Parts: sequence; structure tokens; C-alpha cells
Amino acid sequence: MKIEKMSISGAWQVYSPVMMDNRGAFKEWFKQPESLEQTGSVFNVSQSNVSKSKKGVIRGIHYSLNPAGQWKWISCVSGSILDVVVDIRIDSPTFGNFEEVELNGSNGKSILIQGNLGHAFQSLSEDAIVVYNINSVYMPEYEKDINPLDKFLNIRWPIFPQILSEKDSKALYLQDKLKLGELPYA
Repeated sequence: MKIEKMSISGAWQVYSPVMMDNRGAFKEWFKQPESLEQTGSVFNVSQSNVSKSKKGVIRGIHYSLNPAGQWKWISCVSGSILDVVVDIRIDSPTFGNFEEVELNGSNGKSILIQGNLGHAFQSLSEDAIVVYNINSVYMPEYEKDINPLDKFLNIRWPIFPQILSEKDSKALYLQDKLKLGELPYA
């Protein structure tokens, strides 16, 4: 397993070799001690989630203000997604920047992000199944979102039309969240 820092501090791209044979494929996608010693971080899994999304669906930009943080380990196990990490930390030198990575069922890539970053993805395939481990349980009172079509961020989602949940389509923009004091610090 290989872990590389991304351009946004607190985000890592993980590569796990995919072993193929006549039966199909196999990969270790998460191995706690080995994976995290490379980041110097502690990540204890408290909850695992799975989503299935149709082509064009955008989920996010989501983040948590949970005092315990909410780190995420994200993998696409079937289909393909454009995964986006957004720096929403108001005191960060890369505030408002984002980084994109294509995750799919065969490229062996995953993303690890610390709890004070925003996260979103768009399904690029007819169906995409995404699994993610998080280090704190879902607590709705701390969960926040930013509109993924925010023109300030200018994320170029490749699939049109985009399909958003009602919640995500009504989410405020980054600058509005800044004015409301609903953004984390580094």
C-alpha cells in the first residue's frame, strides 16, 4: 500500500495494488496500522457507509463540525467517480482550493481526508458504488454542506445533467458559510 500527500494538507491519495486472475480481482483497500503510520495519524473506524449512485449524481460537498473530527477513507468499489477534496479551512493557505482524483473499481486508488475538509464526488458510470470508513458516527447536528455548483469554487463536474439531492441543491455557497461562521479551522 502506497500513500502520497495531496496538494491540500490533510488529504492523501492511497494506492493498493489490484491482483487480477481468472477469477476476478482482489485488493486490500484498508489496513489500519500499515496505512496510517505513513500519515502519522490515528484513524479508528467508528462507522462504514456504502452509497450507490447513478451516472451524473453529485454527492456533497459535505463536511462535519463534530468536535471529534470526521476523517474519511473513501473507495469506489464498482463503477467510476470523480472524487473531490475541498479545502474549506478558513485559516488554510489553500482555502477554496480543491483536488480531483478518479476512483474506480479497478485502479486501486482511495482517498483519506482529515475531518475539517470538504468532500464530494460525481458518478461517472451508469452505477458507482462508493464505500467509506469514518472515524466518528454520523451526528446530524454537526453535519454541514456546501453547494457543489458554487461558482467561487468552480468545480468542473464532467457529467451533465447533474443530479443533486434537494439538500445539496439548496446548500449555501462557501462565502455564505464563511459569513455565518460555519467553516472549520485547520
